Amino acid sequence: MSHQEVAEGVLAVVAIDFHQTRAFELETDDAGRPVKVVAEDPMGYFHKLHTKAGTPEGFYLADSDEYWKAIARALHKASSILLLGHGTGKSNASHHFIAYVEKHESDLAAKIVGDVRCDIDDLTNAQVLRLGQQFFDMAPARDNGDNYRSE
Repeated sequence: MSHQEVAEGVLAVVAIDFHQTRAFELETDDAGRPVKVVAEDPMGYFHKLHTKAGTPEGFYLADSDEYWKAIARALHKASSILLLGHGTGKSNASHHFIAYVEKHESDLAAKIVGDVRCDIDDLTNAQVLRLGQQFFDMAPARDNGDNYRSE
């Protein structure tokens, strides 16, 4: 599992799925370069959660909690965390992560201030960063040179 950590006391926006997590520090000079956690896939499933004949639960389970644990380690220094996830129910990785931290990392769970559903696969790093800035009311007053000024 490859990972780093976000800096102490920063606001973080985190795009999380079953393959990779991108965490952005909103208050640093490095904003725009994410801390990445990439899931290992020892069983070859890459955490596909879909109906599979012969499984009692009806879907593939995550191989282990190691991925969620690595994400928690990467985020433990953040002051507040906004999660971006896609899907609903069992296919939403952010819901799996929240369940993990509520059970194992209650201090980190308390730092999660939002969980937004969006199509993270199609979001660029700049768009993820912008969503975090908007959520934490840090967005620039001017939007990409189109002369629209927010108040």
